[in-house]
Amino acid sequence: MFSLAISPLLCFYSLSNCKIATQFISTHLPDGPRTKAEVSSVAQMSWRPTYRSSKFRNVYGKVANREHCFDGIPITKNVHDNHFCAVNSKFVAVVTESAGGGSFIVIPVSQSGRLDSHYPKVCGHQGNVLDIKWNPFFENIIASCSEDTSVRVWEIPEGGLRRHMTEAVLELYGHSRRVGLIEWHPTSSGILFSAGYDYKILIWNLEIGDPVKMIDCHTDVILSMSFNTDGSLLATSCKDKKLRVIEPRSGRVLQQANCKNHRVNRVVFLGNMKRLLTTGVSRWNTRQIALWDQEDLSMPTVEEDIDGLSGLLFPFYDADTHMLYLAGKGDGNIRYFEITTEKPYIQYLMEFRSPAPQKGLGVMPKHGLDVAACEVYRFYKLVTLKGLIEPISMIVPRRSDTYQEDIYPMTAGTQPALSASEWLSGIDRDPVLMSLKDGYHRPNQLVFKAPVKEKKTMVVNGIDLLENVPPRTENELLRMFFRQQDELRRLKEELTTKDVRIRQLELELNNLKNVSPNNV
Repeated sequence: MFSLAISPLLCFYSLSNCKIATQFISTHLPDGPRTKAEVSSVAQMSWRPTYRSSKFRNVYGKVANREHCFDGIPITKNVHDNHFCAVNSKFVAVVTESAGGGSFIVIPVSQSGRLDSHYPKVCGHQGNVLDIKWNPFFENIIASCSEDTSVRVWEIPEGGLRRHMTEAVLELYGHSRRVGLIEWHPTSSGILFSAGYDYKILIWNLEIGDPVKMIDCHTDVILSMSFNTDGSLLATSCKDKKLRVIEPRSGRVLQQANCKNHRVNRVVFLGNMKRLLTTGVSRWNTRQIALWDQEDLSMPTVEEDIDGLSGLLFPFYDADTHMLYLAGKGDGNIRYFEITTEKPYIQYLMEFRSPAPQKGLGVMPKHGLDVAACEVYRFYKLVTLKGLIEPISMIVPRRSDTYQEDIYPMTAGTQPALSASEWLSGIDRDPVLMSLKDGYHRPNQLVFKAPVKEKKTMVVNGIDLLENVPPRTENELLRMFFRQQDELRRLKEELTTKDVRIRQLELELNNLKNVSPNNV
């Protein structure tokens, strides 16, 4: 009798096909008939109990000690869905709460502890700062975008700020609405992408300081942008419920998906695997991830429900270890998975848990990690309620103290593969790789040179990007007013300079008239 009682369970665990398991559940469990959603949920999550050999099976998250955290920071309370944090091997930059404009703070990575309340800020924007990104090749160069419709490029001095910085190296005006996203090109040294609430993506050539291309294929607000490894393709998610793969130089849409069942929020390229991963919401309002073939976006390869919470899921992908990290806005946990080329494609590993909710996360580049501690990823977590930035290291437990070459393959370095003009001419190159074996101590010899240019009318593809667009809200009216005030101030200064020059020329002319021909 005992063997007969357990035989159905043994049969169930021996089933390898998900559909057969679903049929067994719906017909043999004594809970009565199940809804389609319940059966589908069991079928989708059937990959969780399976185990496979992996060197990252036991990766764990380690929170830094309090003295290595950054405390006393007035983190912004803006509800815009961004990270508000950018990190490189030298600095941590965080968007801060401020009155009368937008600002962010830049702290050297080594200067942890409690911050002085009067610590200097970067405060040149006239509206809230919505996104900040470090240049991957010039570690003292950071770009920011704001509600004042501008994109600005700043050069941070060595050792950090000693006084408030208000003058940017470059001020880029081209959007007619606020700018919500910026992304640096992954292989070119002087190409910057910006996405605004005017539904347009502008490509900026920082060697000349002007936009060189406008991508105008979106019909609503652009939610996220992601590049493939060599930067030849751009993937975007949009509020119009469409996922797009775009050739950025021509602006041509190569692939497009209508995401009605899986409403996409964020998208990320999975390295050279020719796959995309998106986070979003299912038709039952559960948080969900989906895997797509970049050559065919007709339907996702895999869809997996995560949980029933409402916060946005931020995806982070490490192409060196093929690990995917999912961090929910307002959550305290970070789930991590391993991406494989064979079914089930997405393998759940473990979860880092914390009681403190995160507003955003910054990520340290590979050359800034602690190789001796087998650290493969490091987050900088923004905890708004405590005014705290908390480093979280993802560590592979190893007993040996020698260099672990299997978890540190050659990775993208800080040398650009090509210039802005080369990329714009149609050349694509993979990133210049570097080894982390001997640590990273080689300084970048490149120097960022900003072009000298005057503000002028921006015309791209025959369209004036600075045309007067009627303001829709009171904030937009104020931003337009401040822009016009700046323009009037500049014109007055220019007029005064020209008046002085005219008077000088008149005096020289009078002197020439007064000189007699005999004396000449």
